[in-house]
Formats: sequence, structure tokens, C-alpha cells
Amino acid sequence: MRGVFTTVRFLRNEIFKNVTAAAYEGWSKERIEHIPFEFIEEGQPKYRDSVEREREIIRARIKLAMNMELGTRFDAEFIEEDLETLRTKSVSRDLVTVIPQACEACPEKSFFVTNACHGCLAHPCVEVCPVKAVSMQNGQSFIDQEKCIKCGKCYDVCPYGSIVKNERPCVAACGVNAFIKDDQNRAVIVSEKCVGCGMCMVSCPFGAIMDKSEIVQVVEALKGPEDVCAIIAPAFVGQFGDKVSPEQVVEGLLKLGFDDVREVAYGADITAVDEARHFLKHVPLDQPFLATSCCPAWLKVAQKELGDKAYCVSDSSSPMVETANFLRRSFPTTKIVMIGPCSAKKLEAAYMDAHGNVDYVLTFEEVNAMFIARGIDLHTLTPSRKLDHASVDGRGFAVSGGVLSAVENVIRRLDPDRVVKVERAENLHNCRKMVLLAKAGKKDGYLLEGMGCPGGCVGGAGTIVHQNKAAANVSTFARSSEKASALKTYDEFKQHD
Repeated sequence: MRGVFTTVRFLRNEIFKNVTAAAYEGWSKERIEHIPFEFIEEGQPKYRDSVEREREIIRARIKLAMNMELGTRFDAEFIEEDLETLRTKSVSRDLVTVIPQACEACPEKSFFVTNACHGCLAHPCVEVCPVKAVSMQNGQSFIDQEKCIKCGKCYDVCPYGSIVKNERPCVAACGVNAFIKDDQNRAVIVSEKCVGCGMCMVSCPFGAIMDKSEIVQVVEALKGPEDVCAIIAPAFVGQFGDKVSPEQVVEGLLKLGFDDVREVAYGADITAVDEARHFLKHVPLDQPFLATSCCPAWLKVAQKELGDKAYCVSDSSSPMVETANFLRRSFPTTKIVMIGPCSAKKLEAAYMDAHGNVDYVLTFEEVNAMFIARGIDLHTLTPSRKLDHASVDGRGFAVSGGVLSAVENVIRRLDPDRVVKVERAENLHNCRKMVLLAKAGKKDGYLLEGMGCPGGCVGGAGTIVHQNKAAANVSTFARSSEKASALKTYDEFKQHD
């Protein structure tokens, strides 16, 4: 539902706006606890079956937006964690959470015949059913739900598409089988399996799934004595309005209180060169293939599925980490905040970044709510600086195929005669298929790119516009760079280093 301003998105934005105001203005516990009463007034419920249930859900959203643990308390005094301690708290591993009160306990996978059935003479749906659950009744097909084993063969062969599949959107979107159900048939996420991609959150039409936010922690850092630098992912172009330039976004971040803004695409250039050199040196001599490592959700899937071939996954740092590492060497006391399209980056920063140089992570959706809360109209801003850190290659990382393109470009410059076989996959279902083929020896000599989200980073859970539109914006911005290759950035990086 990216690119569509739904009621779910409206409620999320309102929560983020209120939490931003609470952080900047130092709201008391009591004032924060009054937010649900401002949202949901007495009288008829707006969104659910009761006013109190609506308020319970708002309370849960506030907890998660303030990086609190969800817990079980949703009465009027629902803030149990100490606000002072909360100001520097990192996200926990159960980053993406189902709000039980908001979950509608959707039916699990099932197949139904609609009234579009023509009752055809061939009735292939009847013929292919292995358990005789499909029969002809009153001139139309009928599926006996007690016999049906959910194989979907009838669905696949219907020439009219008259059979529909009904499936929980969150379960269908999850590429790592991280969902189970509780005793009330509501969805539950197994945090040990979850990789934080957030695709379930995007897919849930009831807004019952939400990730924890670090808005409070970032605002506290902005109010503190240390400098705070925003590093912004290349997918940001066009996320904050069609007529908002990249430089106006930078200016808006400076008005929020950031002291500097850098491109994560700079780190992408470094990653591209590192992976190109690794490929040239080791594939196929020391390892059969090389899988890129930029997407943390894909990285976890690849490492788990490859088993004893996990060494074939690149050990290069992600663009976020490379950018942060560079800044940390130059500015050791500066706080570093990643701004990007991805909820999984929150887990990467907290648990996968070996150096711990990324302090906090915000999504585009969260930052947009911060702009609105602070009354910052990006269209009206006059830019005071230009983004010129990265190359065409690095900026292209945001779009599916962009990593492959960047690494290939570097390989061609380093070894023009080298032929590189490439393959890419989007969303974790397809990523898993690709990596299993590689494990079976069917991708030897390949450079593999995996992206956990549709379209690449531009389709991340924290984006605002549709991935196709975002991809076009990113490509235009990438071509505006004066650096044609990641090698140009890499050379400057080494001179500085």
C-alpha cells in the first residue's frame, strides 16, 4: 500500500507527530498518556468496535513509537518505562511487533469458488483435486473446506480465475516463516526468525503490525551537546514530495537540528569497490560465487540458508556502516543517525554493526512526520549546501539491480576482459529460492544480489511513495552526479584515510 495515503498511514503519522512534539518539548508522562483521549473522543468509535479498544491500540502505538516494550498494560496509565532511561535506549531484537488489540485474526489460507464460476464441462478443478474436496453442485464448483488440504491445484487450473485464494496478508508477505498464532488465532511474530524487513507491516490492512521507532532518542541527541550527523540513504529522492529537491531535504534536516548531512551512497561506492575486488580475487578460485551483503534482511537469509557455503556471502560492510565508519574516524564524538527506507537497518545498527558507529536509525516515514510536527515546509526552503559526495554507481544502490550494476562497472574498469555472470532477486521469498540454487551449485561463477523489498531499497517498509516512482527519481538523481564510477569516490576515500 505504498503511495496510498490510507487511514493506517494517517494514524501512524499522527502518532509520530505527537511523539516528535513530546520529545522536542519535553512532555510529561501524564501529557503523553492523554494523547489517546485527544485522538479518540467519547461517543461512537471511528475505526473499531469500541472507543476503549481504539484507545488501547493508540496506547500500544505510542509505546512502540517511543521505543518502549509493548508489554500488556493498556489502561490510562500505560507508560511503565522511565522516560529518563528511554532517552538513550536502543531497539530490542523484537523490533517488529503485532499489536494484539489491533489484529483481526484473519482467516488462514483457504480457497473459495466465487460466483464467477461458469460450471464448465471440463471442470479441471474437480479433476486435479487429490482429496476429492471439489465437486459440482447446482451447476458450479464447490470446495468442501473440511476436506481441502490447501494445495491450490484447483486455483492454478481454473480457466476463468473463478477460484480465489484467501490468505493472511502478513503471513503471505513474510519470507522467513516468522509467524505463528496465539490462542485467539491472532498473529504472533517469532523474533528469533524475524529479520526486520517490515513487509508484514506494509501488508497488514488493519495496521496491526508496527516496528519500534527511535524518534525520541534522536531528538534527545539533537538537543544534547554533541554534534549529530544524518547519513541519508540514496532512496530518499522524491520521498518528501515531487517538487522537493534533494538539497531542500538536506536543508530540512538541518532545521530539525542536525549539524551535518552526508550521503550513504558514499559508503555504497566503497562497498562496490570492495566487492568488485573480492570477486576478481576469489571467484571462482576460492569460492564458487559471491553474494552481496548490502541488505541486512537478505544477508541473514543468505547466511542461514547457505550453511557451510556462508563464506560465499561478501564480508564487506554495508553502505550505511562504511559511511558511518568513515565519519567516526574523522569526527569521533559525533552522533550518527541513519535515515533510510528500511526497518531492518535498525537491527543492523544495534546488533550487526561490529563497530557500533551508527547510533540510531530513522525511516523516511518517521522523518516526514518530524518535518510536519516542527512546521518545516520543505518546498519553501532555500538550500545552503549541495550533495556531492557519491557517484552514479553508489546512488544507484537503492534500486534493484543497482548493486550489481555498480560492482560490474568497477570490475570492467579493473579487468575489462572479465566476463561476469549476474543474477538478482527481490523480496525474501525469491531471495531464498536464488540462494538455494546457489547452494546446489547452479550459480557457480555468479555475482548475486538479494534485496528484501520489492524494487530494492525504494520499496522498503519505511518509504512513502510507490517503488516504481521512487526508482525513477533515484535514477535521475544518480545521473546528476559528476562522478561516473565508484572508483573515483574510492580513490578520494583512500587519500583521506
